[in-house]
Amino acid sequence: MTITAAPRDFLKSLFDAAVRAADPLTGIKARLPEKPKGRTVVIGAGKGAAQMAQALESVWDGPLEGLVVTRYGYGCDTRHTEIIEAAHPVPDAAGLAAARRLMETVNQLTEDDLVIALVCGGGSALLPAPPKGLTLEDEIALNEMLLASGAPISAMNVVRKHLSTIKGGRLAAATKARVVSLIVSDIPGDNPAHVASGPTVPDSSTRHEALEIIRQYGLQLPQAALDHLNSPKADAPRPDDPVFSRHEHHIIASAGVSLEAAAAQAKEQGIEAAILSDAIEGESRDVALVHAAIAREVLGRDRPFSKPVVILSGGETTVTLRGKGGKGGRNGEFALAMALAIDGQQDIHVLAADTDGIDGSEDNAGAFADGGTVKRLRTAGLDARRLLDGNDSYSGFAAVGELFETGPTGTNVNDFRAILID
Repeated sequence: MTITAAPRDFLKSLFDAAVRAADPLTGIKARLPEKPKGRTVVIGAGKGAAQMAQALESVWDGPLEGLVVTRYGYGCDTRHTEIIEAAHPVPDAAGLAAARRLMETVNQLTEDDLVIALVCGGGSALLPAPPKGLTLEDEIALNEMLLASGAPISAMNVVRKHLSTIKGGRLAAATKARVVSLIVSDIPGDNPAHVASGPTVPDSSTRHEALEIIRQYGLQLPQAALDHLNSPKADAPRPDDPVFSRHEHHIIASAGVSLEAAAAQAKEQGIEAAILSDAIEGESRDVALVHAAIAREVLGRDRPFSKPVVILSGGETTVTLRGKGGKGGRNGEFALAMALAIDGQQDIHVLAADTDGIDGSEDNAGAFADGGTVKRLRTAGLDARRLLDGNDSYSGFAAVGELFETGPTGTNVNDFRAILID
């Protein structure tokens, strides 16, 4: 089998290698805390939290109890940990109830107890906990506005953690027990306080920064939310607060490690790999144009890399919603913008996907694209530019059989992009 004959199989093998490298079991084994005098309680949230709990149970040889919350359909079998499913990316009542139960669980523990917090991407939406004066509906509206704003994930999480009673380190601050957080990072730069809006890890951001982000992106928040942010009640605990003195946190998987694994997999198959960055942010369609320009330069001039080569990148792009009723996530948007930018270039092949197996709110991880995608869309009666303008990449790729579907992967180190120039 040559790479030219089966480029999608090649790209998929790189994605699979990246996901394997983000298996939480390896990191959990390396960071197991010492057993406490008292109880060991596991808590957690995120799209891979159930699989993280399952992995922890497989290597923990003492008593263990607790609960984690994950996305609907992302649960798995565990012996000692209760799995709660809730909505993502927009919160629901199940997530609200789960957040309350997590707070109640840690609140009753003593200094002799140990909390192992399993945190990964998606945990922010899965743990709605609006402050007094705000409702679940307010938090739902906030999430919808943030997702449509085009703001980077770090900015979104600054706002979220100052309009919450669980994020911004508040979950860890609510217990007398020692807290050890094991974190799968989906955040560019791997700041642990930004993963899932840091329920167990505080940071130094302020409510004033949250207000500035709201102003910058023109978010129309309810007056009650603005009143809260203008009050000291919105202040999150600071990293130097003594309540965190016995706590620790560890990043156990990240995009950087996964991209290195994908590069090694490519080289095993005889293709050189170039990693651009594991922390790329920005508007998906704009990031796609930069990647496309590099790919065309390689194809036409063998610079800055010589072909054949696969270009790899990670991070978390964003989508500013321009249309209504469109379906698809940031990786589909990237792939569609790439397809337009490489139209007619038959030796460029693209895979853009989310490592958790879900791109946006649909059932695909992302999409494939190449120099013939736009033509195939046209043959199917679809206009690629119109689809992009309407943020409707899913409909286009579904029509031409170029969706990339994996199902839940059990981890989440964010975007994975692989561009083969043959």
